[in-house]
Amino acid sequence: MFNKVTLIGHLGKDPEVRHFEGGSMVAKFSIATNENYKDRTGEWQTKTEWHDIVCWGSLAERVEKMLKKGNLAFIEGKLTTRKWQDKDGNDRYTTEVVSNLVKSLERRESGSAEVADSGFPSIDDRFETTTTKTPGTETKPIEDDLPF
Repeated sequence: MFNKVTLIGHLGKDPEVRHFEGGSMVAKFSIATNENYKDRTGEWQTKTEWHDIVCWGSLAERVEKMLKKGNLAFIEGKLTTRKWQDKDGNDRYTTEVVSNLVKSLERRESGSAEVADSGFPSIDDRFETTTTKTPGTETKPIEDDLPF
């Protein structure tokens, strides 16, 4: 079985972070993804989907420091559904992405120490290449196989 979600979207609001007595923390936020298509009349339409994201522990701490409303982010995790009861005792269900990887896709501002020390790559870091030497050939770059 396989449960993996990969999203790239813009944050709808600043992450909401809760700290627990044991020192653990959780960050929750939503991101919007857009799909563009032509309708029957040939007009371009945009469909926006909102996705609830949950991050735990040190990932929640980094998200709290680095992501703000409107930021573009890469999210990877698993889809989960939780059951809960509302104030009237009715069963409710919430589907969300429990993230294990979050990367900011915002450009770094030069001279910003906070961004440089964040551990998040900038949009320019996504296309890093490495070099390898194959016997009898010249050194050639190997492209990263990132999903975006």
